[in-house]
Amino acid sequence: MKQILIATMNNGKVKEFESMLQPLGYEVKSLLDLPQAIDVEETGLTFEENAQLKSDTIAAQFQIPVVADDSGLEVDYLDGRPGVYSARYAGLEKSDQKNMDKLVDELKNVHDEKDRSARFVCVLSISIPGEATKTVRGTCEGYIAKEPRGENGFGYDPIFILKDQDKTMAELTKEEKNKISHRANALQKLKALLY
Repeated sequence: MKQILIATMNNGKVKEFESMLQPLGYEVKSLLDLPQAIDVEETGLTFEENAQLKSDTIAAQFQIPVVADDSGLEVDYLDGRPGVYSARYAGLEKSDQKNMDKLVDELKNVHDEKDRSARFVCVLSISIPGEATKTVRGTCEGYIAKEPRGENGFGYDPIFILKDQDKTMAELTKEEKNKISHRANALQKLKALLY
């Protein structure tokens, strides 16, 4: 079985990658499996820059294939915010609840669904020692709910209503989410780069 390191300490992301990559013959490891903590500072201004910074740094250090993602939520009304700051939108402590509360509050006077349009973005960067780093981008379109719904998922899932559905991402099963999510879309593109 081929080994691949996913550059995250987020168990939700690890599980998503495992369910998608294990059938392809990959043993998925994460930063949680390493003997020492690694924290690559995300100084990029785009999802692409941050993902590549993480995958390049960790692949160079451990000399193994590394997939890093940078993902987040872009809200059109807010000119793309929270964007690359999605995880720490309400502060450095990275609270999903506080992030959702801040976003819902910022949109409290925006009532038309089309004005609440948003998308989840996931950029995956794969760094294989000795090869050029490659990135792919996946998106999932929808709009921001006025209040959270659903118990599944993490992050902004409870307030993200999928386009052409009356369900939030948090109301989907893991299997349903893995077919349509921004990460699933990016991973479909990544599969073509894995050999």
